[in-house]
Amino acid sequence: MLPKNYKRRQFIQTTASFSAGLAASLVYPHRTIASDDFVEAIVIGSGFGGAIAALRLGQAGVRTLIIERGRRWPITSSQNTFATFNNPDGRAAWLSPKTVFQNDVDVYTGVFETLQEDGIIVVNGAGWGGGSLAYNAITYQPKREIFYQVFSPEVVNYDELASVYYPRVQKMLKPSPIPPDVLATSYYGKTRFFMDNAQKAGLPSFLLDLALDWDTVRQEINGTKAASVIDGQCWWGVNSGAKNSLDKNYLPQAEKTGYVNVVTLHIVTEISKVRGEQKYRVHCTEINESGGVIRQKTFTCRYLFLAAGSVGTSKLLVKAKAKGTLPNLNNHIGRHWGTNGDNITTRTDLGPVTGNGGTAGAAIELLTGNNPIVVESLELGINPDGVHSCLGLGIPRPAGKFQYNPTTDSVGLRWPTQADNRVVRKTERLFEVLDASLTGRKPKHRTKEGMVPDSINSPTSTNNDAAISGHPLGGAVMGKACDPYGRVYGNPGLYVVDGALIPGSTACTNPSFTIAALAERCLDRIIAQDIKG
Repeated sequence: MLPKNYKRRQFIQTTASFSAGLAASLVYPHRTIASDDFVEAIVIGSGFGGAIAALRLGQAGVRTLIIERGRRWPITSSQNTFATFNNPDGRAAWLSPKTVFQNDVDVYTGVFETLQEDGIIVVNGAGWGGGSLAYNAITYQPKREIFYQVFSPEVVNYDELASVYYPRVQKMLKPSPIPPDVLATSYYGKTRFFMDNAQKAGLPSFLLDLALDWDTVRQEINGTKAASVIDGQCWWGVNSGAKNSLDKNYLPQAEKTGYVNVVTLHIVTEISKVRGEQKYRVHCTEINESGGVIRQKTFTCRYLFLAAGSVGTSKLLVKAKAKGTLPNLNNHIGRHWGTNGDNITTRTDLGPVTGNGGTAGAAIELLTGNNPIVVESLELGINPDGVHSCLGLGIPRPAGKFQYNPTTDSVGLRWPTQADNRVVRKTERLFEVLDASLTGRKPKHRTKEGMVPDSINSPTSTNNDAAISGHPLGGAVMGKACDPYGRVYGNPGLYVVDGALIPGSTACTNPSFTIAALAERCLDRIIAQDIKG
């Protein structure tokens, strides 16, 4: 069954994808490879790490297969590819009867996954392009001095990332801040309010770099494109096509090499080492767009790249360690996980503040001391006038741990909620200062019952105590479970190239830019030394 209010469309699939009439086989430019035939390299996932791995492998002439659990989401001429906050349906949720906002929808292979883990709700992207379909397009490079509060200089050199790899990713994604003419429109009133509020409070703010096509945003403003970015519609995809998601850059370039093929709607369930051989086997379930099982498959490769996201990659490795399907995995597998300090603050009673233009806006950095934080304006289409959402980022303790349950043959994540208390408390204090600057009064005071407002009509900022994270990081950390270039210790030819490499935080920034830079760095070394060396 298709989602409510959803009209069936014919979706574009390139010739590099598997044919619907030959779903059990993969068609390469020169030969056909059946399920469980040998492929040189397999990449699990098409998010930032997977897209980069696939492109660089294809450019190196390595026959590569991308296995993606979701489906392709081409922008249609009618600009209705994705669900909206005003009209949610199954496209807004990954195989769930509820969206993240608890809207009832039909079960479908939508773009946004919500995981109820122990102590934390984790949200992920799903589909061709991974998290880039659902992220806020923020392209944010961490500061050098904060970077080394997270990463050991013996494991990764910041100056190398800053001089080579961040610029390489930036060239592909083409991020830039909100242009002055766009910022001046009524759609961006909340971004302007945030920056004015910071100035009144004596805090510096700046516009974030966003991976958006601003000419398309201008078309939204003049009414020739669907109102998406200017209406805070980004979590479930941007119908105008303004977001420079990975299906517009890295992924099509990978397919054009002629060496990269793709299967979508394939969920990887297990990974294992082929006994007596230097090969890996990937076990997966092919599904239809409602999640129904079509068939079980296996694929075998020499080089296996895990890019299923921090949670997906970690769960595959923890399961393999528990069941003994991968040898020699060390005890750091499934550990050192964190939320990036994510915490959402909702501000109300702000007066006539309008405009949910995004996909995000500006940021305030408080980076001094040993508890640095950043707060970003994060406009959402569900917010009425006078209500504003902000995202806090910090450096929590990477105390999360994945554990295998043999009864259910599944892996769960446990997050001790106190691990990010310091980040949340500092963020709350920042908003006390911001709220107070709007009234000219002293900041609100704290009691055992919570925050006491200055008056009934004062602005109120309410923090959700970091109950949800869209930036999961860790589980197969470089320098612990993997070497500094993503090679999984004890398993030659097995690599991690996504957020699982990172110990719980990207130093007070949105992770995608750093994940991408690290993936570029890993692939340079892996191709030169392991594949071509």
